[in-house]
Amino acid sequence: MRAIAPLFALCLLVLSGGWISAAAQPVSRPAQTATPVSAGPRQADNIEAELVSLSQWAAPGSTVVVAVRQEIAPGWHTYWRNPGDSGGPTTLDWRLPPGVKAGEIVWPLPSRQRLMSLVNYGYSGEVYLPVPIEVPASARPGTVLPLTADVLFLVCSDQMCVPVQMSLRLDLPIREGAPPLNPDHGAALEAVLAAAPRPAGIEARATLIDGVLTLSATGGPLSAALADGEPTQAVFYPFEGGVIDHAAAQSGQTGPNGLSLRLIAADDLKAKGLNGPISGVLATDAGAWEITARPGPVLAGAAGGRTLSGEVETPAPAKTGLMLILQSALFALIGGLILNLMPCVFPILAMKAAALAASAHDAKTARRDGLLFMAGVLASFLVLAVVLLVLRAGGEAIGWGFQLQSPAVIAGLALLMLAVGLNLSGVFQVGAGVQAVGAGPLSRLPGGVGAFFTGVLAVVVAAPCTAPFMAVALGAALLMPWPAALLVFLMLGLGLGLPYLAVSLSPGLLRRFPRPGPWMDRLKGLLAFPMYGAALWLVWVFSRQTSAEALALFLAAALMLAFGLWLTGVNQTRRGEGGTAVVSAVAAALAIFFTLCFAGLAASRAQPPANGSEAGPLAAAPWSAEAVGAAQAQGRPVLVNFTADWCVTCKINERAALSSPRVAEALQAANAVYLVGDWTRRDDAITRELERHGRSGVPLYLLYPASGGEPRILPQLLTEGVVTDALQTARTPNPAP
Repeated sequence: MRAIAPLFALCLLVLSGGWISAAAQPVSRPAQTATPVSAGPRQADNIEAELVSLSQWAAPGSTVVVAVRQEIAPGWHTYWRNPGDSGGPTTLDWRLPPGVKAGEIVWPLPSRQRLMSLVNYGYSGEVYLPVPIEVPASARPGTVLPLTADVLFLVCSDQMCVPVQMSLRLDLPIREGAPPLNPDHGAALEAVLAAAPRPAGIEARATLIDGVLTLSATGGPLSAALADGEPTQAVFYPFEGGVIDHAAAQSGQTGPNGLSLRLIAADDLKAKGLNGPISGVLATDAGAWEITARPGPVLAGAAGGRTLSGEVETPAPAKTGLMLILQSALFALIGGLILNLMPCVFPILAMKAAALAASAHDAKTARRDGLLFMAGVLASFLVLAVVLLVLRAGGEAIGWGFQLQSPAVIAGLALLMLAVGLNLSGVFQVGAGVQAVGAGPLSRLPGGVGAFFTGVLAVVVAAPCTAPFMAVALGAALLMPWPAALLVFLMLGLGLGLPYLAVSLSPGLLRRFPRPGPWMDRLKGLLAFPMYGAALWLVWVFSRQTSAEALALFLAAALMLAFGLWLTGVNQTRRGEGGTAVVSAVAAALAIFFTLCFAGLAASRAQPPANGSEAGPLAAAPWSAEAVGAAQAQGRPVLVNFTADWCVTCKINERAALSSPRVAEALQAANAVYLVGDWTRRDDAITRELERHGRSGVPLYLLYPASGGEPRILPQLLTEGVVTDALQTARTPNPAP
């Protein structure tokens, strides 16, 4: 990413003139001093969960089965140990009394869940995840063992995913003797354990030829099943990702001693080759078993019989994927329209106003400029979308506004804004011919090419912003196939450029503009100052990302750029008067050369800033998943602010809604913890957290209630009242002093 960022910065300058998928194993640890967690079920919007036991009690020195029972809302699902093409498995972090040990989850057989071109492995409805718990022989009959599990679910529908964190508790009685089944859940849990895949002495081999992975299995329970005319269906679920193409069809055949499956290898396996065993679950209509297939030729007696069909699936209605794409595209269009009102885009309004004023009374020119402005916006969004999707496909954890995490890009944009401001101030002209210099204000305004690059600049300036609706649309787009994702980005660009295009195509509105005159030069000079303001803001962002030495070098680059452009203006004036301007041309070229040298040195001196938590005057601590968990364990609400110094909307929210005495008092009254996730520079943990909440960029504001459970997502445009009201509903009944 570091190597790509400078190249991306250069591209911008040329254009404008830039889950926890590893299945975490259960962890046992001694109980910690914290606010006790109440036993019983916990409820979130889309899932209810509790700890339940197979038996009514546990005997000293025995192993008892305790399960996380999930009741998942219709239309939603959670995930298996290997989630498939997307998602993340349920993870458990146990807090147990001394001597008590928790084993690994006994994963039930999942179902295949298809969403467009993706296939995931997961569960819906009622689900039990059993875990064996070892009770020490020293446990005293008549006592109770408090078992607590911090559980993280990823609960998803066809349209969004919500991480849900719960602390579940079960008070397990200790008694002598063999315990009976739990009357409420014992029978169901017993059935889950009986059907769960287990190793069964099946011999297996894996063969990889021309991208086709053949799994052959013989012996064990397969022999008995074949004698009874089974199986007729079979499917393989790998324990790890990157082994097979999950969405590809699986076919197979039986033999006298077993069966074989023909699978399409994943790209990772094709690239690396078959260098070790492959483990997973072989599921058939005669049973499901864990197998480990070592590399080798197809086993004898595993083929040549009847054909096996893959897992029977009920295809999702075709309209589901289409509806998701259409909804995301609509949200992107609305978000793009709202983006015109976001603070990030205010500087570009100067360019739009000047262009509209210039062509207001020339309908043909106005139409041309409107269409070319829209073309510039759409082309820039397309380029940005392709870069973002390519990087994400390569494994980079990035999101919307990722380019602004690079000091090189920030430096390039700041110099670009300075150049635009100097152009509007009349220091130099873009595209002015020798005879056109001094011919009047109209000749200094951009033409069709200028309208196109004004659209490019609008996208560059809008990059730090996310608007309502836009965040949801981009979060979904990053999980879609490429064609659908590009459609969403183009709809976002259409929304951004649509108001300008509508005005340029409306003769009635254009006639309301005053006719061109000397006032236009004064307007251009006035509109230069928002561009200077944008340049100063980017300098401040650069200073936050780098060292004092880098800032000094960058300021030298800005000085040389201003000097070089002033010399360019002198050269243009001299040539317009019919004179020669060799000295000024050479001096201008040297100044621009030194500008690039100083800017390059400044970017190369960039250093990660020290860890901090500044986001307004409220007392804050840096965000981490551990900090959220620790605060929730104490029964305290948690307000999380994901922000970045280059996000203008974030800074306005922090000044307007997160810095007032009323908000500080509300935080104290609620006994709340305030955490800040700073995304100014790249942080993969924050990127993943944004994605879990369906977002691709900042700002994002989360409020975790004191009672635990999933957070509430606050609006992207905050007010003091929104924050204080939310804290009031999340406060503890009796806040600690």
